[in-house]
Amino acid sequence: MSTHAQRERLLLADLLESAGPDAPTLCEGWTTRDLAAHLVVRERRADAAGGLVIKPLAARLARVQAEFAAKPYGELLQLFRAGPPRMSPFALKQVDEAANSLEFYVHAEDVRRARPEWEPRAVDPVFADALWSRIERAARMFGRKSPVGLVLRRPDGRTAVAHRGTPVATVTGEPGELALFLYGRQGAARVELDGDKAAVETARSAPLGI
Repeated sequence: MSTHAQRERLLLADLLESAGPDAPTLCEGWTTRDLAAHLVVRERRADAAGGLVIKPLAARLARVQAEFAAKPYGELLQLFRAGPPRMSPFALKQVDEAANSLEFYVHAEDVRRARPEWEPRAVDPVFADALWSRIERAARMFGRKSPVGLVLRRPDGRTAVAHRGTPVATVTGEPGELALFLYGRQGAARVELDGDKAAVETARSAPLGI
């Protein structure tokens, strides 16, 4: 049975293919080629991927990612579609689902929403709940740098605290939109912000995400 992560992988690969290697993305400074290289390195080069969170490894990550970005674009997409190597933790279905369903959804929107006249993607209720489950688990990690209190709220009232503190801004939206906000794509997320006026303005540009 296909998992959400497997489905999102194929959808993202198709978006990258249709956009071509030089299209813009919501990842600042990255083209679709850069994004594809990031996705492959993240799964296939654990020795370098640690640079995503460990600053002393950042320079190594940049070098390895540049090497992959220099490969033919079609080869990059083929590697991404094929998935991680058998010995990679990502090859385990449970790890893949936990680590990639949200990640791939956001990166797919990085490609889609960098295009003119984009429209929000329809997310089915089952996948929306799966995204929300991941958001609940990741909220505090992704919101840890927020200078204000930050609460995420679904339209049905369910909430997750991304950062404790005062004043507080409450972000309301569907799970997919909240995911984009939490990943630092505030300007592209279709959400509503309420609460202390200064906190709301700060939350719009707060340093969220990894």
